[in-house]
Amino acid sequence: MIFHLTHRRLHPVTPRRRGTWFTPLSLTSCLLVACSPVSSTRQSEPLASGSLRKPVVFPDTIHDPLEPLNRGVWEVNRGILTGVLQPTSRVYRTVVPTGARKSINHFSHNVTYPGRLINHVLQGRWQGAGDESVRFLTNTTAGVGGFFDVASKWNIPKSEANFSQTFHQWGWKPHNFIMLPFLGPSDDLNATGSLVDRAASPWTYVDFPYALGSPAGTYNRLSDRTEATAQFIKAEADPYVGTKYLWTYASKHGTPDWQTHGPRDPSTLQTLAVAMIQTKDPRFIEKGRQRSVKIPSTGRSMKYNLWLQRDHAPLAIVSPGLGSHRVSNATLSLAEALYNDGFSVVTIAGVFHPEFMENASTHALPAYPPNDSRDLHGFITEIDRALEKKFPGRFGKKALVGFSMGGFQALHLAATEKSADPGLVRFDRYLSINNPVDLHYGDQVIDNLSNAANSWPAATRQARANNAVHKAASLFSLPPEQLAEPPFDATESKFLVGASFRLTLRDTIFSSQERHNLGVLTTPISRWNREATYREIYSFSLRDYFEEFALPYYQKHGITAADFKRENNLKTYTRALRSHPKTRVIVNSNDFLLSSGDVSWLRSTFGSSRLTVFPSGGHIGNLATPQMQRQVLEYVSDLK
Repeated sequence: MIFHLTHRRLHPVTPRRRGTWFTPLSLTSCLLVACSPVSSTRQSEPLASGSLRKPVVFPDTIHDPLEPLNRGVWEVNRGILTGVLQPTSRVYRTVVPTGARKSINHFSHNVTYPGRLINHVLQGRWQGAGDESVRFLTNTTAGVGGFFDVASKWNIPKSEANFSQTFHQWGWKPHNFIMLPFLGPSDDLNATGSLVDRAASPWTYVDFPYALGSPAGTYNRLSDRTEATAQFIKAEADPYVGTKYLWTYASKHGTPDWQTHGPRDPSTLQTLAVAMIQTKDPRFIEKGRQRSVKIPSTGRSMKYNLWLQRDHAPLAIVSPGLGSHRVSNATLSLAEALYNDGFSVVTIAGVFHPEFMENASTHALPAYPPNDSRDLHGFITEIDRALEKKFPGRFGKKALVGFSMGGFQALHLAATEKSADPGLVRFDRYLSINNPVDLHYGDQVIDNLSNAANSWPAATRQARANNAVHKAASLFSLPPEQLAEPPFDATESKFLVGASFRLTLRDTIFSSQERHNLGVLTTPISRWNREATYREIYSFSLRDYFEEFALPYYQKHGITAADFKRENNLKTYTRALRSHPKTRVIVNSNDFLLSSGDVSWLRSTFGSSRLTVFPSGGHIGNLATPQMQRQVLEYVSDLK
C-alpha cells in the first residue's frame, strides 16, 4: 500500500530491497519529489514582454496510462492508512515493545527463506544462496526459530532476492505504473513478482489460524512506518505524484553514475542539506495534536498543529517557507527546538501551500504580500483566540517565527504592525530566518536554477537529469564519509534545487486554477487526470506566474505593477524595520536568494544586535544545525 513507503534514512536503497524506501519526507518533499511525472520540454513561447519561454527539463518517470484509476485506488488506500492503520498502530506500538516488534520482523523474514533461495538459484547467485541458507539454519536454531537475528551478529552475509529481481535479470523492464489496492505503488514487473513471491511463501500453504501469520507480520512491519507515511501524505500537495516518482527512482534497478563533471556550487549544495533535516525525537509529531479553526473571511476550517506545555509558557507560531507545510521536517525540527526550550508551539502551512490557499486565502492566488500577510495574520489570530478560549491563562508572550517566505512575511507584518487592524493578534517578537529581501530578485535566481540543465549538451541532457535524481534517490547507499559531501556538481545541485521550487509553483498554479480558472492554461484541469495539465504547468517560470497569472488578476482589483514592485521588496519598509525593536533576523551570507546589496541592507537596517549572518548554509540548509538553533533560541529567550 502507500504504507510501503518505509523508513529509509539509515539503510541503502538497492534493487535487492524491492518495496523498501527511505523516509519520504527526507528527500522527497525537499528535492526528490520536485521532479515531474513526465519529461516536459515544451517549445519556447513568447511572453507578454517579448522574451521567449525556455524549455524546462525534468526527469522521466514510469508511464502512467491508468492515472484516473490509480488515483482512485490511492484515495482508498490513503483513507485506510489515516483512518485505520495510523490510529491502531499507535496503540499497537504502545502495547508491544520495540524489541518484541523487531523479533516478529526477524521471524517473518526468516520464514520466507525458501523464496529467497529459489530466486538466488534462478539468478545463478550461488554465493547468495549459500549465505541465505547458512543464515536460515543459524537463526532457526541459535536464533530460537528466527525470532533473533544471530546471523547478523556473527557477520554472516545477508542478501535479498525476489521474483521481481529475477524477472528483471531475465530481461523484463517495467513499463506502466500501477497502484494496487491495499498493497500500494507498483508496476507490471513488480506486481507480477509480488504475486509469485506470495506463491513461494510458506504462509500460503498453511491452514487457519497459522495463515494469519503473513498479514500479522506485515502489520507488525508497517506499524513503525505509518507515521512517516501519514506525515508525507499531509505535507505534500500531491503525494500521489511523489509516490510515483519515488517508485521510479528509489526502487530502480542498477546504480547511478556517481561521477561529478565540473566544479561544485557551495550555495545550492549546502541547500540540499535541508533534505537531511529530521526531528531529534522520531515520535515528536505524536506529542502534539492537530486542531482546526474556522476562518471567518472564507467560511472554511483550517488545520494547525499544537504542542502544549504543561504549565504557563510563551507561545511560538512557526510559519514555514514557500509551499511548505505544518508537518514538513524543516517545520517540525524548528518546532521541536522551541518546544524543548519551554515554548508552546503552533505550526501552520505556508501561504503558497494548497492547504492554505484553499481554506484561508481570500484571493484566487498568492502573490501580493499585503494580501498574503493579511490572510496569514487573520488565520493566526483565529488560532490565538481559540487557544485562549480553550486554555485560558496558559500562554505568555507570543513570537512569530518564520523561515524563508515565512520569514519575509514575518518582517512584512512587523513593518506594517502599526497600521494593522487592532483586532488582530500582536506579537512580542518577530523572528525571520533565511528570508529573501527582494522577491523579484529571488524569482530571477530561481528561474535560472530551474534552467540549469540546459547547460548540458542536448544529446545527454535528459540522461543527466535522470541520473542526478537517481543519485539523490540512492544517496543512502553511500558510506558516511561520502555523504558528508554529496556527489553533485554545480549543474546537478542547481538543477535539483530549481526543480524543487518549480514543483511548488506547479502546486500553486494547479490549486489556484482548479478553483479559479483564469484561462491561461490550455489543457483541461482535472483532479483525477493531471498529467497533461502538469506538463503544461512545468513550462511556466516564476516570472511567467507573475506576468501571466498574478499581475492580470490583481490589476482587475486595482493593484498595479508598481504596487507589486514596491511591496515585494522589504527595502520599502526600511524606516519601519530599522526602528522596530521586536524584530530579529538570521541569514546566511551565501544564500542564493540574497544579493550582496541585500546583505548590506540587512546589516545597516538591523545592526549587530538584531541580526546574525552565518557565513554558509545556502538557503535554509543549516536550519537544523546546533549553531542555527542556538541562535534562534537566543533571539526568543527573553520571552520566557
